Amino acid sequence: MIFADTIILSDLHLGSEVSRAKSALRLLKSASFNRLILLGDIFSDLNFRRLKKEHWQFLGYIRKLSNPKREVEVVWVEGNHDHGLSQVMSHLVGIRVYQEYAWEFAGVRHLAIHGHQFDSFVSGNRVVSGFLSALHLAIQKMSFGKKRITGFIERFDTVWLRLSAKVAGGALAHARSRNAQRVFCGHTHEALTLRRDGVEYYNTGSWTQEKATYIAVDQSGVRVWEYRDPTDESLEHEVKEELELDFEDLLAD
Repeated sequence: MIFADTIILSDLHLGSEVSRAKSALRLLKSASFNRLILLGDIFSDLNFRRLKKEHWQFLGYIRKLSNPKREVEVVWVEGNHDHGLSQVMSHLVGIRVYQEYAWEFAGVRHLAIHGHQFDSFVSGNRVVSGFLSALHLAIQKMSFGKKRITGFIERFDTVWLRLSAKVAGGALAHARSRNAQRVFCGHTHEALTLRRDGVEYYNTGSWTQEKATYIAVDQSGVRVWEYRDPTDESLEHEVKEELELDFEDLLAD
């Protein structure tokens, strides 16, 4: 079980055929934390008709976590794919959506921002970026085998989202302007850790590929973890029952 002050994950892309929403939900249910930061691109787009049952189950659990009785701070930082969802999310899951979010922990100032702001192609070509997103969805729905399509999508991501150096450089400069010692981004789908001029940069990776990664912040520092699905069938059955209850709770609201 993971114990942390803050858990950060991004790029879940709910509505996408390759979103690992069920795995992300297993992670949250198996971890203990004081703060959860959803660091952008939690949705693939604004078409809620693409959301599957497990996607709604994830949202239902986020709503449950946001209940003040849980004493968990839940933060949603907007990404380029879920642009314009602030009011919808406030109503649907009861949490506030930020453009960027800063907090203090263990005497260190932390800053979370999705990272598309430092990608000049996405920020300057919203229409083309939207077309590529639609193309990405179309590729995911092709009728060839699951392993083959997953590999193809990963190569697609590598071509279009290999922006690590650019995003990291922009994020580090932005962090220094905000007097932050640590900055966290998503967007590139590539987990990364680096340090420059006294500022630490971390990228959360994504939850659309076989290797799903997230970040945990605690007193010992920051770590990027890879999530692995459990192999215990009894645990799988227990989690499945809990998922059904979370889904029904969301529908009842």
